[in-house]
Formats: sequence, structure tokens, C-alpha cells
Amino acid sequence: MEDALARAAANTATRPIPKSAGAQMRFLLRVEKGSTRALAARLGISQRTVERYVKGTLRQPRKDLAARLEREVRRDWQPRVRQRARKQAATSTGIVIETRARFGYTAAPGSTDDGRMRRITQHLPPAYAARLFDAQAAGATEQQLQAIAAEGLQEIYFKDRGRRAADLEVEFTDIDYVELDF
Repeated sequence: MEDALARAAANTATRPIPKSAGAQMRFLLRVEKGSTRALAARLGISQRTVERYVKGTLRQPRKDLAARLEREVRRDWQPRVRQRARKQAATSTGIVIETRARFGYTAAPGSTDDGRMRRITQHLPPAYAARLFDAQAAGATEQQLQAIAAEGLQEIYFKDRGRRAADLEVEFTDIDYVELDF
């Protein structure tokens, strides 16, 4: 869930991230307020290597460094745009969750409670998006984030907003994948 929230936030960007390693280094250097030492520690490379990329003498990073560099740039790219998209999702538009997971039930006697794999795509109202964002900001665990998503799916998808299956309790386990969009 944590990774899915991060990917969804990254998809709200309005401009592409810098392409070259030098441009990515210069962007991260601005984020680190000009400290090559802090940027080197963040990327796990030497301070001199950072200086070489910024200067332009090094241009092609190794694959592992290129992946770390892109990940760090994506994490800090357009923070105000991300914040605006999160605020809009939490107040008006909500969030779309697509998942393939095992859903088990606790329901009235006579009904089946065997869990089975389901692929579900469901729009959740802004209240659940706000709860997910607040829990993530408060440092919630993966299980707590899953519980919020499970509660949202239970109320919206399975109980149809209280119109059916009033006593139904849903368990959200064995997650194959989760994708979020807001």
C-alpha cells in the first residue's frame, strides 16, 4: 500500500523528470540546498562523483546508480503538484483502488466464508482517501493501511454503501498487487 500510494503520487506530475544524469544531479543538489556531501550520502556515492556529474565530466551512471538517481528525483519532483492532487483526492474526487487479493468473509450463518482471489477495481470516496493519506503521514504500518483499504472496499464494494450484507466483515489478505490512482 505504501508503494502504491507513492506511485500514485508520482503519477500526478505535470512535467517529466529531468532525463540526463547531470540534470538529475543538479535538481537533487538544489533539493539538498547545494550540499554535495548530503547528496553523496543520500545516493551512496562519493562527494567527488557528485561534483563530476554536476560539472559534466561524468555522464553515464552505472545501472544501480541510475536507478537510485531516478528514484530519488521522482520522490522529490513537483512536491506542490503532488500535495494539491492529494488534497483534491481527500476532499472531492476520492481514490481508485485496483487490486487482486484474497477476500474472506465473516457473515451470517449459511453463507460461505471461504476466501477466494478477486480482482477488484473500485472508486473509494474522499473520506477513505483522506484516511489513507493521514495514516501514511502519521507513519502507519502496511497492515494499518491495508485495513483502511479493506474497510473502504467492504463498505463500498461488498456492502454497497449499506444497502446489503449488513453483518458482513471482509478480510483483505494475500495481496497479489495493489494500484491506486487519484
